[in-house]
Amino acid sequence: MPIIELTKISRSYKNGQVLINALKDIDLSIDEGDFVSIMGPSGSGKSTMLNIIGCLDRPTSGAYEIAGRRVEKMGDSELADIRNQLLGFVFQSFHLLPDLNALENVELPLIYRGLVGNERHKRSVEALKSVGLEQRIHHRPSQLSGGEQQRVAIARAIVGDPKVILADEPTGALDSKTSETIMAIFQELNSQRGITIVQVTHEKSVAEYGHRIFHLLDGKIERVEDVVK
Repeated sequence: MPIIELTKISRSYKNGQVLINALKDIDLSIDEGDFVSIMGPSGSGKSTMLNIIGCLDRPTSGAYEIAGRRVEKMGDSELADIRNQLLGFVFQSFHLLPDLNALENVELPLIYRGLVGNERHKRSVEALKSVGLEQRIHHRPSQLSGGEQQRVAIARAIVGDPKVILADEPTGALDSKTSETIMAIFQELNSQRGITIVQVTHEKSVAEYGHRIFHLLDGKIERVEDVVK
């Protein structure tokens, strides 16, 4: 059953006097529990698509449904609720707050949900344990390696028990060995917890951790590739 469904999604914007058609009539269906990758050259529409799926941007036209809810015409507060309740985000640059330690960074989404301190602490420690960082919970980002920072970011993404993780170049700032560690965590989250994962990547080896690869070109899905394991 689809958890994400885009129907005839287009996104246009102006750059000065030039109209940019970033996405053109995109039809995309992702089943619950799937693991998909989005690839394409710079300017192909990858980030625009991920931003729309993540309710960070709105389509110019078309319909978007996530977990059975139509979202393209929702107000800002409703979109914020969708992001907080259904989605977890992982970015290339980690986006950790430098003055907070690992535990405090992971707790942030739960603060926005209004969880009390004890429950927030318990769930955040469990999330950090699940990515192998139980010994580093009191370290600040500057005291952690790039791979450890990304694992904190993953813990922050999963602490709210999301249905979908959206990852934008999650290994882009990491070496190959650390990238393998991060992708192994994603595979486990997908296979063991059933979390749907949608990632954007430039790296074919990273894309092939997923089940399918959507190849974008000039704002359109050029082809869909099934990954043979």
